[in-house]
Amino acid sequence: MKVLVAPDKFKGSLTAAEVASAVASGFADVHPAAAVTTLPVADGGEGTVDAAVAAGFRRVRVPARGPTGAPLTASYAVRGDTAVVELAEASGLHRLPGGPQPRTASSAGTGDVIAAAVRAGCRRIVLGVGGSACTDGGAGMLTALGARLLDAAGRELPPGGAALSRLALLDLTGLSEVDIELASDVDNPLYGPRGAAAVYGPQKGASAADVEILDAALRHWASIAGPSFAERPGAGAAGGVGFAAMAVLGARMRPGIELLLDLLGFDAALAGASLVVTGEGSLDEQTLSGKAPAGVARAAAAQGIPCVAVSGRCALSARDLAAAGISAAYALTDLEPDPARCMAEAAPLLRRLARRVAADHVPNK
Repeated sequence: MKVLVAPDKFKGSLTAAEVASAVASGFADVHPAAAVTTLPVADGGEGTVDAAVAAGFRRVRVPARGPTGAPLTASYAVRGDTAVVELAEASGLHRLPGGPQPRTASSAGTGDVIAAAVRAGCRRIVLGVGGSACTDGGAGMLTALGARLLDAAGRELPPGGAALSRLALLDLTGLSEVDIELASDVDNPLYGPRGAAAVYGPQKGASAADVEILDAALRHWASIAGPSFAERPGAGAAGGVGFAAMAVLGARMRPGIELLLDLLGFDAALAGASLVVTGEGSLDEQTLSGKAPAGVARAAAAQGIPCVAVSGRCALSARDLAAAGISAAYALTDLEPDPARCMAEAAPLLRRLARRVAADHVPNK
């Protein structure tokens, strides 16, 4: 029997590769003869580069700017002329050296990584746009690629979304041409009640006053950079990086998990499988909105292959799981009720959990 193990990360405790390894070990404990294939996955957020590397891409480390401009080292993954760039690598919340900087945080570092990949000969950029620290409409990314944002006096604007309210001219004469595909599960517009500032700004430390300032600045930014793109689904992804990529760089957007599964060779790995095991740290309402486990389960169902899920915790009903194509779910909290211990001892607990999955779903000869 062939089993495909294709999980996302357990955020805060295990990478997707570590999850896959623990599950595979648990299966081997119960059914040593089972053919277990591991394929760590991601949906465009944190862990996307790691998943690509696990699938055979090569990691490349480059200097970049963090959300506040502080220098750091970020990485992208490359295979042939395709580069996988993860926005969170340079512009993620975890890259903030101190507290949140909602008005001034910039996506310039993501542009630095893209520019480095292009200089290295990459012709196709797959950009995962989850986990950003900024709400700058993607302006920082564009400046790193050669654009200039000028105020009425001809001065370059400082970084961050709040400064966009003073934009008078967007100069694209020095902009690098880049072929970008956006991997995102976000369908928000750029501004308004469902926009980048209103919905995601508070997660990045924005107060009510910050949200009002940033939303107005994004409206002004859109009026100059591409008003027809502001309402497009996904324009509000990553604080508006989705907008800049589509409006200025001509990027195409696809659901993150669909794009990543294609890129990672999921269909080839699925061939001949009798069972798929997926999972993530928390199976909840967000899982149903295009997160990795739902995408994996949907792809498995299309081939008539049953799919089960493992997680740290599960907040979904059996009906919710079935609607997502997941026939059963197993959580670490089934073994250990203390969430802190689940986080600290995730790998051995997950191996034990996988033994249950194997016993329940792989028949004895």
